[in-house]
Amino acid sequence: MKKPPHIPQHLLWEYDLATFNFDKSYKIVIERVLERGNLAEWRAVFHYYGAEKITETIEWSRQLDERDKAFSRFFLKSDFLDAA
Repeated sequence: MKKPPHIPQHLLWEYDLATFNFDKSYKIVIERVLERGNLAEWRAVFHYYGAEKITETIEWSRQLDERDKAFSRFFLKSDFLDAA
């Protein structure tokens, strides 16, 4: 079993992270991080879920606006996630 990504409570403020199922609720986690997360949180989500699941969520999401979707697609294809 993988250790869940470190996501700060303020991004998922309405959930109890002690009992939160990061696998079942991946779309919520990914949307919040893509909208409001910093580079460390992006990396955590990327390493936990992978590019394919993030891309799937971008396409599925009604929460993310087109600007967030376009930036997220660009960012996933860039080298920024691997930068120091």
